[in-house]
Amino acid sequence: MGVIMLCLAIAVAAQGPAPAVKGTSYGAGTTADGAIAVSQVAANMKDSKFTGKITGKVVSVCQEKGCWMKIENGNSGTIMVKFKDYAFFMPKDITGKDVVIDGEATVAETSVKQQKHYAADAKKSKEEIAAIKTPQKELIFIARGVLVL
Repeated sequence: MGVIMLCLAIAVAAQGPAPAVKGTSYGAGTTADGAIAVSQVAANMKDSKFTGKITGKVVSVCQEKGCWMKIENGNSGTIMVKFKDYAFFMPKDITGKDVVIDGEATVAETSVKQQKHYAADAKKSKEEIAAIKTPQKELIFIARGVLVL
């Protein structure tokens, strides 16, 4: 009986997070209290860092495991969101949902190799992946918790 329960638990865990539903929290969880719009992050950075909560719309998510997502950042592109200590994953159907993320943002350079890896995770075409040729400075947000709005 114990072996059956263990196998069932492993099978459920391997499926990843349940579908993104309004009010669901991931990681350490968070609330919307005190969250600022994603477009205000740059203006609120101190010493090249921002610590707090932001709210925005998910525009893409890793389709392999849900191990990263990108949040729309107005006219200036997206913010890459990773999860603290790789401790939790997001549902693969979260694209298009508004979320609050709680954590820390910094500006970092993403290598060509890493960008190609993310593009492959997002199921981009071979042509789109091959077109990535230069490192990119971008805002990286390490989230402790995420709330689906």
